[in-house]
Amino acid sequence: MKAAVLHAPHQPLTIEDVEIHQPKRREVLLRTAFAGLCHSDLHFMEGLYPIPTPIVLGHEGAAVVEAVGEDVTYVKPGDHVITCLSVFCGECAQCTTGHTNLCENTEVKLLPGAARRMTWKGAVLNQAFNLSVFAEQMLVHEHAIVKIAKDIPLDRAALVGCGVMTGVGAVFNAAKVEPGSTVAVIGCGGIGLSAVNGAALAGAAQIIAIDTNPSKLEKAREMGATDTINASNVDPVAAVKDLTDGQGVPYSFEAIGLKIAAEQSFAMLRPGGVATIIGMIPLGTKIELHGADFLRDRKIQGTSMGGNRFRVDMPRLLELWRQGRLKLDHLISGHIKLQEINEGFAMLKSGTPVRNLIDFGVV
Repeated sequence: MKAAVLHAPHQPLTIEDVEIHQPKRREVLLRTAFAGLCHSDLHFMEGLYPIPTPIVLGHEGAAVVEAVGEDVTYVKPGDHVITCLSVFCGECAQCTTGHTNLCENTEVKLLPGAARRMTWKGAVLNQAFNLSVFAEQMLVHEHAIVKIAKDIPLDRAALVGCGVMTGVGAVFNAAKVEPGSTVAVIGCGGIGLSAVNGAALAGAAQIIAIDTNPSKLEKAREMGATDTINASNVDPVAAVKDLTDGQGVPYSFEAIGLKIAAEQSFAMLRPGGVATIIGMIPLGTKIELHGADFLRDRKIQGTSMGGNRFRVDMPRLLELWRQGRLKLDHLISGHIKLQEINEGFAMLKSGTPVRNLIDFGVV
């Protein structure tokens, strides 16, 4: 099969012929249909987070089941699925207390460098996030996928695998936004726009979208934002305070992964408010906050993939899409081929697209 391989940080991905194993017990072999280009992958490509190389990246995808291993009963060949990096065991303390996205079982949620599912030139090729979506095929644990209806377009389904689930999940599961409240979202990429849409679904009365790109702020309006702030020419904290009669917001979301944006998300809170950090802030970066601000019950928290229980949450999101309430079509900037992946990531770095998807040509 063909796969995009990262050999070392700061190097372009190369398209290689890769061998993939047949499914073992509880494993599923997938034919990749679509893969989203996400900023999270870019963090590893730029060396902001360590990862063993050579490796096939990619974590946002939709696929068709090709074969199943022993004891797999959840899916069969021909089924359509969404992949998710929140692979779970269902038995550890995190899983049995409802936090499947934080599964601790390293026999199911393999640590980086542990998977032995692909080879390249006779040597082990590392699997990223227990998935490696930037390849024509994937070999995954059965608990890394959720089955979906075959009439759902697979490109729309792929978006739900990370960006949409993370953004909407942060609103619903992590922050638990209340109807009638005010929300501010910093960063209007795929995840931030999904947080905006999630806030609209949650019934927020005022949704303030913040970015430096006018086209993305326009897109945020389409996703449900009631107000927009162009942070390239104003202080976003002061602007949020102006829009809320000096009070600040009860809910803010940081969806970029920057130190300054995380600090701003906390600074724009009203007393009792909570800031949720969605973005991947580079490893080793410290966030600085004013200690006195905590005296009025302000809080800051993180979220892992929107606190998802993806086998429950993703079908629900797709039903909201069927109803026209969850906006997926607005997020797709275009389809590209696997051979164009480096150009796709260059476009992502430019800040222009929301989400380009690799189309593997699967019907």
